Amino acid sequence: MSTPNAPTRQSPDPELVAELTSVAHLMADAARDVILPYFRSADLAQENKEAGGYDPVTRADREAEAAMRDILAQHCPEDAILGEEMGSKAGASGLTWVLDPIDGTRAFVSGTPTWGVLIAVGGADGPFLGIVDQPYIGERFIGTPQGAHLIRDDAPQAIRTRAARPLAEAVVFTTFPEVGSAVEQAAFKAVATRAQLTRYGMDCYAYALVACGQIDLVIEAGLNAYDIQGPLALIEAAGGVVTDWQGGPAHGGGRVIAAANEAIHTEALEILRGAPA
Repeated sequence: MSTPNAPTRQSPDPELVAELTSVAHLMADAARDVILPYFRSADLAQENKEAGGYDPVTRADREAEAAMRDILAQHCPEDAILGEEMGSKAGASGLTWVLDPIDGTRAFVSGTPTWGVLIAVGGADGPFLGIVDQPYIGERFIGTPQGAHLIRDDAPQAIRTRAARPLAEAVVFTTFPEVGSAVEQAAFKAVATRAQLTRYGMDCYAYALVACGQIDLVIEAGLNAYDIQGPLALIEAAGGVVTDWQGGPAHGGGRVIAAANEAIHTEALEILRGAPA
């Protein structure tokens, strides 16, 4: 669904989408099989990737990405890959798979089931297929040009974002209370103080809640491409709008607003646009 605020992309061939969807499910299944034995295990080891801070990575992250790349090597060897843990692989097809094997590793090591496996595929102008998979609770959210679905117990259910409502009645999420820089935190608070309810700490699952019509907005900063591309394609397929804080493309990461509909996107964006670059 395109809106005046949302960047538009050319729809790919339906047969290609069907083939890529099958591959994406194989990848998500492979990641589930790798990750679940590690979740809440007593001896889960972790490393810190951020000097002077805390950005954990586990064997589950690395092994899950390797498993997904193995699937791509079998089925889509000409496609490029960008993954959080294993970097970039060049391709010749014009398509790029963008992978985050565990989005929300802090949640994962804490035992909270708000982390997820993120998978996206698209071209230079962004993804047209996205998955947010939560293996522990058995929920897989997928968005394609044919629509968005929640799959639970192998049964797909069509999902849509919320209908328009004023910001004063909206539910807003972000992962970290500080959001990003002091400027970005202030911009988020300018939106959040006008909303009915603000919640924190849900990682990629908050984007899934936008897609299935439970909440209205997710606003974040400092994202990487692999953090947003899966959720972006999912939310757009469900009828929502995902842009940067200036209303431009968001698939490269950075400052991102994911909205249930054009109206709430416009209202929140007017506030965020005032944040200095």
